[in-house]
Amino acid sequence: MLQVIDKGLVRERFSRTLHSYRSNATVQNAMAVELARLICREEPSCRFGRVLEIGAGTGAFTAELLKRCRISLYVANDLVGESHRYISREIEQCRPETFRFLEGDVETLTELPDRLDLVVSNASLQWLSDLEGFFRKVAALLKPGGLFAFTTFSSGNMQELASIQQVGLAYPSSLELERFASVSFTPLLIREDRKRLEFSSPEEVLRHLSRTGVNGIARHAWTKSSYEKFLHRYRADFSSGGKVYLTYRPLYCCFRKRLS
Repeated sequence: MLQVIDKGLVRERFSRTLHSYRSNATVQNAMAVELARLICREEPSCRFGRVLEIGAGTGAFTAELLKRCRISLYVANDLVGESHRYISREIEQCRPETFRFLEGDVETLTELPDRLDLVVSNASLQWLSDLEGFFRKVAALLKPGGLFAFTTFSSGNMQELASIQQVGLAYPSSLELERFASVSFTPLLIREDRKRLEFSSPEEVLRHLSRTGVNGIARHAWTKSSYEKFLHRYRADFSSGGKVYLTYRPLYCCFRKRLS
C-alpha cells in the first residue's frame, strides 16, 4: 500500500498541536486504552523484555501500557522530536528498566532495536507511505513468537471531510492488513469499530482537527468563499439533531510472528 505523504507537513502539524492533542483526541485516547487491554489479554503475564512503540506522540498509549506491564527495555519513536518531553513524563510515572527515545521517520530509521518481544503503535500507522514494507520491517525486528499490536483507521475514516474536500489518506482495509501480515504473522485479532463525534457546528469540527493535527495531509489555504461553501455543505450533509458529526473508524489488530 503506497501513498505519497508529506512527512515534513505531518511533522509540522503534530509539532504545533502537541500541547492540545491529548485533551482533544478523545477517540485516539480510547483506542490507547483498548489496545493496552488487548495486549494484556494476548500476553496475560504482562511481561515483555524489549518493546518498540512507533508514533508515541504525547504518551497516551505509553502510559496505558506501562501501568499494566513490566518491561525491561522501552524504546519510543516519534517523527516529532518534541514528543520526547511528553513521553518522559509518562516514563517518570512508571519506569521500565531502560528507556530510549528515537526521533525520526520509522520507515527510514536504520538504528531500530531488534530481537523485540513487542512492537506497538496507536493511531499512527496511517501516516506511513509503504505499509506493506513496514510489515516486513517489523517482522525482521521481532523475535519468533513476538507480538505486533496496533490501532489505525480503516477505509471510510472521516468520510465527511473526504466527501467535501476530495482529499484524504488511503486508509487500509482489514483484508489488506491481513494480506500484509500473512507472510510472517498469525492473526490473533482484527476488529473494526465506528465512533461518531458530535459538534455544535462545522467550525467546531475544524477546530477539533486543528487541535489534534490529524488534518496534516495537505496544505489548504481557505478563501472566504471556499470556507463558507465548506460550512454550508457540512451543515447540509452531516447534521443530526441540531448538531453536526464526524465519523472515525478505528481498526484494532494483533499479530504474532510465526515461530518458523
